[in-house]
Amino acid sequence: MSLVNILHMNFGNGESSYANNSSLQETGIRQAMPFLKHLIKGLANHSAFDECFTVADLGCSSGKNTLSVASNIIDIVHEVCQENDRKAPQFQVCLNDLFGNDFNTVFKLLPDFYAKLKNDKGESFGPCFVSAIPGSFYGRLFPDHSLHLVHSANSIHWLSQVPQGLESNGSNIFMAKTSPPNVFQAYKNQFHTDFTKFLQMRSEELVRGGSMIITIIARNVVDPTTGECFPLFGLLGQSLVDIMKEGLVRESDINSFNVPLYFPCEDEVRNVVGCERSFSLESIEVFKHNWNVAEDTDIRNMNDSNELSQVHTKKISRQFRAILEPLLISHFGNSIIDMLFKMFEKHVAEYLSKKKHSGCFLTVSLIKK
Repeated sequence: MSLVNILHMNFGNGESSYANNSSLQETGIRQAMPFLKHLIKGLANHSAFDECFTVADLGCSSGKNTLSVASNIIDIVHEVCQENDRKAPQFQVCLNDLFGNDFNTVFKLLPDFYAKLKNDKGESFGPCFVSAIPGSFYGRLFPDHSLHLVHSANSIHWLSQVPQGLESNGSNIFMAKTSPPNVFQAYKNQFHTDFTKFLQMRSEELVRGGSMIITIIARNVVDPTTGECFPLFGLLGQSLVDIMKEGLVRESDINSFNVPLYFPCEDEVRNVVGCERSFSLESIEVFKHNWNVAEDTDIRNMNDSNELSQVHTKKISRQFRAILEPLLISHFGNSIIDMLFKMFEKHVAEYLSKKKHSGCFLTVSLIKK
């Protein structure tokens, strides 16, 4: 399956849009802030601070998170320049995602973004130039030695393609307890190939001494076969089977569908960085998350546990729909989507009544050798 032309998050600002269902991703971005600040301070004596500071945000998607990343970077550079009694540089912010990304929603936010910059920093600050660079980050996107900082959050766990050789995965749509060993190996190999390519491409585009910070959803166990690391995908697969029993989906269509994601452990990321050899590993940290439930102002103050559970379940369902709906439509069509996520919501509710669900982010800071 070629993903370049079909993979994107849900458009717009509706109930199932990515823009309104990306609080989990916001958590990962926020947790990486201290590492981002450390990297930028390390660039303070670089020529990047003299003229124009060029930043690439890879896999930027759409919604408020996109420009908040740019705003955070500009704020940190401004702070560092004030600490060193020097004028802030101009900024070139390059937003990258695949061709189907909802760049229009991002562009509509730019007037307010520019106005806030002038209001907060003054008319003489900058200027800042924001542009969109569509294309796959598993290939070249920028000229040689043109970037000073690369940021990527919640993106590198997306693979360039569905791994080959997954025919034996049956009705599983991802790695699961019942997946045979070759499925785990195929996913792992595809991630290693893709992440190596990603590092090679960025090593050509970054200036010497340039920095990169990556935040991805990860797993906290080395061996993915020892347990079901991401059970919610299993629940989505079960929901597809439920619909198949209703005669609305063919078994062959389920068997041929596998989600092109891979959530690595810390050791895997270290190994790929070490083998590729273009970057020094500045830091690597794991942060736990709980799907942002405790930080969600809509449900944090609820006293009714049943109501809390229902809202939590709907939140997870909408997050999954915002991320996976376009991919599911490309394979199964649009007619089953509403029913699918109603089934999924039911399975999630049953699961959460018995277990707590949590996961982790992995943040990696790299400096080009």
